[in-house]
Amino acid sequence: MFKNRKIWLSGPYMFWIIAFTVLPIFMILYYALTNENGGFTLENLAAIADPIHVKALLLSLKLSIICTAVCLLLSYPLAMILKGLKLKRQSSVVFIFVLPMWMNFMLRILAWQMLLSNNGIINAVLGFFGIPAQHMLNTEAAVVFGMVYDFLPFMILPIYNSIVKIHDEVIDAAKDLGAGSITIFFRIILPLTMPGIVSGFIMVFIPALTTFVISDLLGGGKVLLIGNVIEQSFMQGSYWNLGSGLSIVLMAFVLLGMALTNHDNHTGGAAVW
Repeated sequence: MFKNRKIWLSGPYMFWIIAFTVLPIFMILYYALTNENGGFTLENLAAIADPIHVKALLLSLKLSIICTAVCLLLSYPLAMILKGLKLKRQSSVVFIFVLPMWMNFMLRILAWQMLLSNNGIINAVLGFFGIPAQHMLNTEAAVVFGMVYDFLPFMILPIYNSIVKIHDEVIDAAKDLGAGSITIFFRIILPLTMPGIVSGFIMVFIPALTTFVISDLLGGGKVLLIGNVIEQSFMQGSYWNLGSGLSIVLMAFVLLGMALTNHDNHTGGAAVW
């Protein structure tokens, strides 16, 4: 009786997963493996080898790796500092991280579009100090800046949650045994926070790799990422088959990256301990 009740309770969730996750993936797979006439073809998958698509994919990988690295370099020291403050109400810290995400995504990016423009606030401040105006908008740097700003909380939260779980007694025991700060960091803190780093890496790298809105608004059409190519295939040219084929290839890159990251995490943790 209890098992039947659990099955009925899970029914709405199963319906949601099938209707909005499984079926869309099968639809994309169908379009990716067929042409406009419904015949089987692999041309949509092979289209990733087109020089334009290869360039867009490599640029997406480059910017997403830079974004992830910058987020990690900013998040880890910040999480360590917050850990050292020994705040009594850690929920308030989490609230501060999540607060910017309450604002609409488009509004946040549009705000930075105005700030980074040639006549924006940043150039106005630079001009006040006699510094020549900088061309920041419609560049790769602007796209990376927008990515870092938008995805930074996804890196901070898992790392911070991993660090606060490290008991002070572990660090004190290491110090009593003669371990220095560098040894403690690389032999204790870093291995124990590796799951948070991996989670943050995945949560930042995947949306950065597949984004197209940020590059549209801050890149001004001059920074073409693989997400922009897929979006244009669906929305502008109605090339659903091509867009689906590129989406499947991009999904394969994402799954491969996740598999390699998880593998390195498990093997690395085993090697440390």
